[in-house]
Amino acid sequence: MNRKMKQGTGIVAAVIALALAAGMGYRLGQRGSAEPAAPAAAAAPTARKLLYYRNPMGLPDTSPTPKKDPMGMDYVAVYAGEDGDSEPSAGNVIKISSEKVQKLGVRTEAAQLRAVDRRVRAAGRVEVDERRVFTVAPKFEGWVERLHVSVTGQPVVKGQPLFEVYSPELVSAQREYAIAAQGVAALKDAAPDARAAMQQLADAALARLGNWDISAAQVKALAKSGETKRTLTFLSPATGIVTEKKAVQGMRFSPGEALYQVADLSAVWVVADVFENDIGLIKAGAKAQVRFDAYPDKVFEGTISYVYPTLNAETRTVPVRIELANPGGLLKPAMYAQVELPVAAKGAVVTVPVSAVIDGGARRIVLVQVGAGRYEPREVTLGARGDDFVAVTAGIKAGEQVVVAANFLIDAESNLKAAVSGFGATSGGEAQAAAAKTVGHQGVGKLAAVDVQAGSVSITHGPIAELKWPGMTMDFQLANPGLLGKLKRGDAVAFSFVERKPGEWVIVKLEPAPAAAQAEPAGH
Repeated sequence: MNRKMKQGTGIVAAVIALALAAGMGYRLGQRGSAEPAAPAAAAAPTARKLLYYRNPMGLPDTSPTPKKDPMGMDYVAVYAGEDGDSEPSAGNVIKISSEKVQKLGVRTEAAQLRAVDRRVRAAGRVEVDERRVFTVAPKFEGWVERLHVSVTGQPVVKGQPLFEVYSPELVSAQREYAIAAQGVAALKDAAPDARAAMQQLADAALARLGNWDISAAQVKALAKSGETKRTLTFLSPATGIVTEKKAVQGMRFSPGEALYQVADLSAVWVVADVFENDIGLIKAGAKAQVRFDAYPDKVFEGTISYVYPTLNAETRTVPVRIELANPGGLLKPAMYAQVELPVAAKGAVVTVPVSAVIDGGARRIVLVQVGAGRYEPREVTLGARGDDFVAVTAGIKAGEQVVVAANFLIDAESNLKAAVSGFGATSGGEAQAAAAKTVGHQGVGKLAAVDVQAGSVSITHGPIAELKWPGMTMDFQLANPGLLGKLKRGDAVAFSFVERKPGEWVIVKLEPAPAAAQAEPAGH
């Protein structure tokens, strides 16, 4: 028994000894491993440095604290090393890879000092020169005996007979003059006072005939012959076209009734309707170029003679009168005209191509290249606009490179990146791939119509859940006509699109739909 107890006591002692040895080994291990533990702690990932928050729509606006834009979108956090700038004062720069720059077809051009010669264009119409319109209206009562010119539109020359009239008053006036003329002849040997009195009567009768618009030649013939004629012939007062004829053979007319109207069309007016915002550029005496659909190969030169003092409240236009020669009578009253009014520039100003400006309505943005694949959006103030160039009064300096092609695509790219920046974090290339797949809104459908000239397509698509759209057919603008490629009407397509401005949906990616997604869109 004692022997067994001794054996048990030995076993317990051995276990205690092993435990103490293990404890001392653990402590020694802790000391030995204390040194290499420090580098492991140093190698732990450190938090990224937050630089600032940028505008999610690509505008040059930053904030040191989180905020929302007027549309309710969160500003995007920018961390050190993401944009190559260490301070937010460097601006909100859009970065695009060189591969994508080539794919988008980005092209830049330097802002230059130049004179902006612009042209004000307006629609107009041909009108008769009011100073060249003549009316034939007898000043006595009578009847039309005979018509020499019987149709409207007939050309006439000055002095050509128009019609003959009979008037009892006219016959009486002729007889009075004839009697007075005979009295003057009879009293040629009488006393001077008697001859003078009779001469006054003759002159008064002759003046009465003249006051009735009887031509001087007719009055002279009457005075020479002294014969009374039953009818009197009215002559054309000018060379031109008969634009109005009321005279009918046998009709009775009253004093002052217009029987004929003759218009001289050797020169005409073109009255152009110039918009209110351009009227300040128009000055009397300036030259104008006028074109007519009837003569597409001719350009007529005219002179602005008058700017009317009235404004049409419905069309917001001001009439401008242009005097135009009309050789050969080519121009007809009431013809439509396209008028160009050149406006001389006041001097050299900083200009950019019209295509460089992204007009968002409330503000105008120009993308300035600040480095390879780096573009800074700047808000600009615009001045005079020409056919190809627009003046920039603030925001751009001469010599800076501005994007003139694919600027909208770059702007859309920056907006899309901002839209997906708040999605769940993924690491490395997976995050970029996820962003590329979730850019904007996506849809699948069929091309219902293609308008290459307008750069638009109609797509019959299925429901767009995130926008709560049912399946329907709607129109989209193309960010770039090249997106169509070889696609044609009826093809099944997958597309990505963004809202450029309220109600304007723009496709930024268009490609054939995968076979699995080519089922007929529902809901249309």
